[in-house]
Amino acid sequence: MRERPVSRQSVSPPRAPSSGRWSQDRRLEFVDFRLRWDGRLNRSDLTDFFGISVPQASLDIAKYLELAPGNLDYDRSSRVYVASESFRPLFPSSDAARYLNDLLATAAELDTSESSFLAWAPSVATVPSPGRTFRVEVLVALLRAMREGTAVRVLYQSMTRPQPTARALSPHALAHDGFRWHARAYCHSRRQFRDFVIARMLEVGGFEPAAAKPEDDHEWHTIVPLILEPHPKLPASHKRAIELDYGMKDGEVEFRCRQAFLFYALRHLRLDLDIASKPEAQQIVLKNLRDVEQFVRPAPS
Repeated sequence: MRERPVSRQSVSPPRAPSSGRWSQDRRLEFVDFRLRWDGRLNRSDLTDFFGISVPQASLDIAKYLELAPGNLDYDRSSRVYVASESFRPLFPSSDAARYLNDLLATAAELDTSESSFLAWAPSVATVPSPGRTFRVEVLVALLRAMREGTAVRVLYQSMTRPQPTARALSPHALAHDGFRWHARAYCHSRRQFRDFVIARMLEVGGFEPAAAKPEDDHEWHTIVPLILEPHPKLPASHKRAIELDYGMKDGEVEFRCRQAFLFYALRHLRLDLDIASKPEAQQIVLKNLRDVEQFVRPAPS
């Protein structure tokens, strides 16, 4: 069907809609995303993705034009809508983080047909890493315990004992260290909150009353700022490259991390290396190292 331009009205600068049906908001996000990353859109994109009629697609584009009149133009030669030179994203979901996350999901061969708005994607490669698996029934039990505020008995294989041991845990959160999934839980036997690798939970048993409340986990709720700066021994050109890599301003950038996962953050950023290591290998250092040291805890078992 031949594309015809939708009339444009002169209104105020783009602003995200505050109300309306969710289904249309979702389609407006789609329009915004495709214009931002593909630079073009036609009615068939909407009809094919959402299974709507051509008249409905026209109404959606008209609504988008009402909200963001300066964001698209109609190209009569190719019969498509194209992003204007003054395009400004209308939705936060059109940001680079969403786009790159969709690319990663595509590279991992995940089924994103219903969630991703990607139309075309470049070739993408990721660094391979060994898969970390765990028993589904363990995860189901942990989630139930968190949802209902109870404890669950597990058979856990730690790094410090040769044989797995039975433990009662009161879990309240999940966390990912970049490689593995953990359950943050109160250990009834050790009487403290700890991180437990879900893959090391071999069996799950019954449920029982919790021995602690989530708000009692102070290390989980304590946020530690990490101020990064280029390694002081790097030459100026290398420092500038590092500043660009991390989006630093005035030679530094601040990250915020839960104290409970500070150990993993430092290891992931290679900040667990001694400052005497080769500057080219470490690249960054903690500007507020003395402040952070008081929050560091040993690696979990």
